[in-house]
Amino acid sequence: MKYLFLFFLCFGFFTLAQETNPFSKEVEDIQKKYDTIWDASKPTIVFTGSSSVRIWHDIQESFPEHQIVNSGFGGSQASDLLLFSKELILNYSPKKVFIYEGDNDISAGKDSKEILQDIAAIISKIRAQNPSTKVVLISAKPSIARWNLKRNYKRLNRKFKRLSKKDADLLYIDVWKPMLAGRKLKKDLFIEDGLHMNAKGYAIWYESIKPFVN
Repeated sequence: MKYLFLFFLCFGFFTLAQETNPFSKEVEDIQKKYDTIWDASKPTIVFTGSSSVRIWHDIQESFPEHQIVNSGFGGSQASDLLLFSKELILNYSPKKVFIYEGDNDISAGKDSKEILQDIAAIISKIRAQNPSTKVVLISAKPSIARWNLKRNYKRLNRKFKRLSKKDADLLYIDVWKPMLAGRKLKKDLFIEDGLHMNAKGYAIWYESIKPFVN
């Protein structure tokens, strides 16, 4: 009886957290969108994470031979994706999942250890549903707006890469180096806010990611 009470107590807290989370409405909108266009009979690749994924508007057109679900939600951190992993990943029973998180986490002052714990928990949930699902971590990208934090981002990317080397079904994509010219940032890859990418930036992402999709 005691354990049953604790279960419902924890479940209640989890449900309340989802309902009060600032991303709840956006997550609901993503679900409604794919309720009408997602074909459960076709293999699915999920791209998820923060705004760099969310505003990749032509991602389905970029990979037309695959069914793509773009469940990116702007401003999110790895802890938010963990909270909504069922709605944004698991409900689509994907064969492959591309995750872009860590960018906003670093900007918010989180250390790489905390970020990796959330990422590991997300991967565990995916594997619990289907152990054969491939998970691909996209490295944190450089940007004009957050260039002062480059050491923190590079440290996180090293840990992502190290984590992938320990797991044959966990892959890592480096989008950091292709967005640099030597040690300098290619500033023409960004829109006015200095954080989000323009078409040239996404062209680099496409070339880096394409081999892992196909």
